[in-house]
Amino acid sequence: MVIRARFENGVFKPLQAVPVKEGTEVDVYVSNDRKNGRKPRPQLMEFEAFGLWKNRTDFKDGLDYVNRIRRYRRK
Repeated sequence: MVIRARFENGVFKPLQAVPVKEGTEVDVYVSNDRKNGRKPRPQLMEFEAFGLWKNRTDFKDGLDYVNRIRRYRRK
C-alpha cells in the first residue's frame, strides 16, 4: 500500500484516508520522485502476486518449485 503524505513540522501528514488502526506501527519508505515529475516505482510488496504462494504445501520454497520445473522440462 502506498499512502502519499507531506512532511511538515517533523510529522508525516497523509494526503488521503489511511486504512490502518490507530497505534499501529508501520515502516515508512521515503521517495521524492514526484518532485521531479516521475511516478515512483512500485515496491515489491505492492504487486498482486506478492505472497501468492504462502499457503502452498506441494513444494517447500521457491527454489524447490524452480527445480521441479527444470526436472519436468528435461524429461
